[in-house]
Amino acid sequence: MYKHLLKLRYAYQPSIKFTHVHPSSQYTPIQMTVREAINLAMDEELAHDPNVFLLGEEVGQYQGAYKVSKGLFQKYGGDRVIDTPITEAGFTGIAVGAALYGLKPIVEFMTWNFAMQAIDHIINSAAKAHYMSAGDQKASIVFRGINGATAYVAAQHSQCFASWYSNVPGLVVLSPYDCDDAKSLLKAAVRNPNPVVFLENEILYSESFELSAEARDPNYLAPIGKAKIMRQGEHVTIVAFSKMVQYSLKAAEQLFREGINCEVVNLRSLRPLDRETILSSVKKTGRLVCVEEGWPQSGISAEITALIMEGGAFKYLDAPIQRVTGVEIPTPYAFNLEAMAFPKTEQIVDAVLNVLKGAR
Repeated sequence: MYKHLLKLRYAYQPSIKFTHVHPSSQYTPIQMTVREAINLAMDEELAHDPNVFLLGEEVGQYQGAYKVSKGLFQKYGGDRVIDTPITEAGFTGIAVGAALYGLKPIVEFMTWNFAMQAIDHIINSAAKAHYMSAGDQKASIVFRGINGATAYVAAQHSQCFASWYSNVPGLVVLSPYDCDDAKSLLKAAVRNPNPVVFLENEILYSESFELSAEARDPNYLAPIGKAKIMRQGEHVTIVAFSKMVQYSLKAAEQLFREGINCEVVNLRSLRPLDRETILSSVKKTGRLVCVEEGWPQSGISAEITALIMEGGAFKYLDAPIQRVTGVEIPTPYAFNLEAMAFPKTEQIVDAVLNVLKGAR
């Protein structure tokens, strides 16, 4: 593997043909899955910059454990799509060293649960290098993989690490929902000079969304640190990220039929957090429901609740804030218990009705 990295640094000269890129107005929206959108983002960035490379377990010849890297090994070869041994601490350390050396690794974890083996490299090396070197060293690196609950894989494979990593200065933490998020945020992450934690969701991989004309443009990068309002509303603000955006939109649609108009905010960026969009929405609606599948203590919802108190929006509230989170237990294996451990549409509907009842 070390020889591969040396070859990238000193000898690799890709035969990339750069063609004229039409403005996004020349593109039309298309349907694709989130899996395909992530694959397309990596494909474009590998073509765009010869310093970009992908490494991880089964990313190459096996096409990726979840087929997210399908076709990239055949297109770019084993020097840039590198299969690693099953040693997260090993290949993550190599990737961080490569980033400090000027390359741009994309590290795939089969699941973020396995990244706990490599957390020292992510936090103590990548996240702190810029500060501890007085700005001399940068680590442009993306750590990506599935986060949160999937289905029937029990406690050690079903944790949400959003609040863990968003607590760390020096990291950028992104969590996409749909295809526009997945493609344009991943491209922005690869080109960002900071280490980026990119939290994907396995269940969303197979979900199909429209990829907008804007996001189809190979030059388009989503702004990091900017939330996206998925649905305008005036009665209640619902803030969510990743898979919980889907449940929140379903809840908003159901409540709309009852005459309740919810504004749904897709956070997308967890660090930096788009405080302005959250505060503006809450000031408009006067009510807030925060949704996440992680545990409640010290979670993203807790941070947003503190933001409302400290950011000048508290006096606009007409009711106490409601949180809808995962249950504070290790994830059960039994499917009926697992279903009770994470937020669903019905719980979000109930939370919205509760904040409306609590209005002054």
